[in-house]
Amino acid sequence: MDPKGHAAVVTGAASGLGAETATTLARAGAKVALLDVNIDGAREVAGRIGGVAIRCDVTSADDAAKALAEATAKHGTARILVNCAGVGPAKRIVGRDGPMPLAEFEKVIAINLVGTFNMMRLAAAEMQALEPLADSERGVIVSTASVAAFEGQIGQAAYAASKGGVAALTLPAARELAQFGIRVMTIAPGIFGTPMLRALPQAAQDSLGASVPFPKRLGEPREFADLVMTIVRSNYLNGETIRLDGALRMAPR
Repeated sequence: MDPKGHAAVVTGAASGLGAETATTLARAGAKVALLDVNIDGAREVAGRIGGVAIRCDVTSADDAAKALAEATAKHGTARILVNCAGVGPAKRIVGRDGPMPLAEFEKVIAINLVGTFNMMRLAAAEMQALEPLADSERGVIVSTASVAAFEGQIGQAAYAASKGGVAALTLPAARELAQFGIRVMTIAPGIFGTPMLRALPQAAQDSLGASVPFPKRLGEPREFADLVMTIVRSNYLNGETIRLDGALRMAPR
């Protein structure tokens, strides 16, 4: 699918991978709605790229439905959904203060996994009514997992479980939505230079980058966005999780 002229929705678009993806889609001519709980950050990015910022809590059925309705009213039904909303706090299952509070585990699962599914189900319901394009395609959904889905480190139980769920969701969703001409893909990034990591001391960033086989550096958000664009444009990519990690395999800690 050529994104030019089509409506796109990006969650977690106020910063990091989501902001870069929204920017790249807009540069390619898409009409982009930037969804985030951080509405000020989303508005700043939207102002730069000519998009529309909408506050959205992806864990809420009502909030997500209202946000998509607002995006549709502004740009029309989205043919592209990119799920970038996510959190990644680290905590051991059993730490010095005892077992991990269940509410903290539930929060990570709710945002990363339930939020991804929530946006997917709502967007797909609207996409299926669109007129088909080339190859009978009506839309494409790209979600964000992590290499932690496959090699979760100590302290990443909640994060790894949530991202493993996103990866596992990809194929059954692609199989189910194939009848409507909707593709479903997932990207599993490695260590990327998001604002959170860029806030670390330079020595820490260099050490993390050196752990990547090649190239020995942090991934750049533009590289994630470039892969999103490749997925959008390549109609035969469907039902797969693509690692974007420089051949990194995470150690236990």
